[in-house]
Amino acid sequence: MFPLRISDLRFQPNGRPVLAGVDLELGGDGISIILGPNGAGKTVLLSLLAGLREPHGGEISWGGQALPAGRIAFVFQHPMLLRTSVAANTALGLKPLGLPAQEVQRRVARVLERVGLAHRAGDAARHLSGGERQRLALARAWAVQPRLLLLDEPTASLDPSATEAVEAIVREIRTEGAKILMTSHNLGQAMRLADDVIFMTEGRVREHSATAKFFSRPQSPEAKLFIQGELPWRIAFND
Repeated sequence: MFPLRISDLRFQPNGRPVLAGVDLELGGDGISIILGPNGAGKTVLLSLLAGLREPHGGEISWGGQALPAGRIAFVFQHPMLLRTSVAANTALGLKPLGLPAQEVQRRVARVLERVGLAHRAGDAARHLSGGERQRLALARAWAVQPRLLLLDEPTASLDPSATEAVEAIVREIRTEGAKILMTSHNLGQAMRLADDVIFMTEGRVREHSATAKFFSRPQSPEAKLFIQGELPWRIAFND
């Protein structure tokens, strides 16, 4: 399914150009972080890649193949959890895969152990803290063994300790071969996690480069202003 190529991708609800012709190519390794102000189109881009919305134009090519069912996982900024146990929530994404019950149990136990929630497997998910909920959402995504993991600002509402825990999990998922595409507003987080940075404003990719190069030698005027903290935080469009 890689390289992932995005060509002239457009999303224009009611004629409003939320994505105004995105061109991007991603390899199959590492962590790519999308930076940009609110309304740049970051979340919409992820939702199109996940198949949650239909583009109004352009093309998404998965290495010349069809969109691979069951190999893409999406973790939202605010996790959507069922009113059931931690273990049952973790198993949710495995149902469409038709796995034997023993394999489902094995995967659930494994990922809950890896994210530090094994001791809460039987607890109701609604009793988890914010950081634990996000770790559960990551465990649910991890259990399907995704080839592409999409993360929409997974630490935006977390305290520093919970953020550190989530970042550690993201790094570990990466070591198992998943390509991770993540949105963030946190420049420090991008420096810590990203192999490459994609910078967006006004529904377009303005810059895509290795992380060190992006922060030391940004090429676009918008990226320079964003790094300096001078680009307006919110622009006319909405994610």
